[in-house]
Amino acid sequence: MMAAAITLPAGSGLTTAICAALAVSRTSVLRHRAALTAPPRAVKPRAPSARALPESERVRALAHLRAPRFADQTPTEVFATLLDEGTYRCSIRTMYRILATQGEVAERRSHRRHPVYQKPELLAEAPNQVPFSGM
Repeated sequence: MMAAAITLPAGSGLTTAICAALAVSRTSVLRHRAALTAPPRAVKPRAPSARALPESERVRALAHLRAPRFADQTPTEVFATLLDEGTYRCSIRTMYRILATQGEVAERRSHRRHPVYQKPELLAEAPNQVPFSGM
C-alpha cells in the first residue's frame, strides 16, 4: 500500500487523499519519496586527533609489545615492567588500541565446545505407540 502512495507524482495533489484512503501516514510517504530521489550522502573522513600518538611512537610501542621477553605478558604487565625500567611509551589503553588495530587482541583461553544436542523425536504412526511419561 505504501508503495502505491510513494509512486504517485509529487505535484499531483493526490498524496493526502491516497494516504487517508490507505490509512498511511502522509509524512512517511513524503519521507520515503524524498529518500528515493535524494543523492547518497558523502561521508566526511574523520580528522585524526591532535593528541593522537605519532606513527613513529606507535611503531616503537608495538616493537616493545612484540619483544620476545613480553611474549606471554598482557599490556598491563608490559606497561608496569617498562615503567619500572624508566621507560614510558604510552598508556595501557593505547597499547590495547595498537594491538587491536593489528588484530593481536583476542581471547587466548581455550573454551569448552558444547556438543550439538539432538532433541529426541517421538514418532507415532498409529494410536498408543508413543509412551506417556507423566509429570
